Amino acid sequence: MWAILQAGAWGEASQTSGKPHLNVLFLHQIIGNVLRHRHIETTQDRLLLMTLPNFITIARFLMVPLVVLAMIHGEMLAAFVLFLLAGVSDGLDGFIARHFDQKSELGAWLDPIADKFLLVSVFVMLGWLDVLPNWLVILAVSRDGLIIGAVVLSSLMGHPVEMRPLLVSKANTMFQIILLVLVLADLAGLARLDGLIGWMIYAVAGLTIASATAYLVTWLRHMAGVEEAD
Repeated sequence: MWAILQAGAWGEASQTSGKPHLNVLFLHQIIGNVLRHRHIETTQDRLLLMTLPNFITIARFLMVPLVVLAMIHGEMLAAFVLFLLAGVSDGLDGFIARHFDQKSELGAWLDPIADKFLLVSVFVMLGWLDVLPNWLVILAVSRDGLIIGAVVLSSLMGHPVEMRPLLVSKANTMFQIILLVLVLADLAGLARLDGLIGWMIYAVAGLTIASATAYLVTWLRHMAGVEEAD
């Protein structure tokens, strides 16, 4: 097909110009360069999605079923080690993304989802094993569910909200992680931490309620347009 178009262009140009061959080759070269450049940009965009921090985050996703499986089979030491590795990977991917210019939009979405997937899964398992009180598990899971529901609802209503992590939410996440580490260490027989775990349960409960309330107030202000007015 390209040969036919070239022949036609040659015929037309030969009747009007003395340099048809150069014109056709020049046009051919321009089109080829554009297509090659477009292909390179597309390939680079795809590669930028899969940065090293994103691979680490995906590995953390894959650790979650391993942690759950270890807990189901009573291998609490393995569950404890895997949970610690997942926590280290969370800090590692963030460090690499910030200090080595590896930030990406995909990573900004994957990282918090992986964290919640891990925490919620372990909370639910510990509730199922009657290690943590069911009311605490329901409280923790409901908070995350309400936040996700609020974000989805605001987007459906054409008023999307950017849920930035609040200070109380960061404290809540930190205390949740500490509680789970203590519980898994206790179950693995590494230390007897019953007294400390009891205090941490109520600390996590209080921070979970405070965090949910803070997010609810922020969301209501956004939906009422108070932020725009300010």
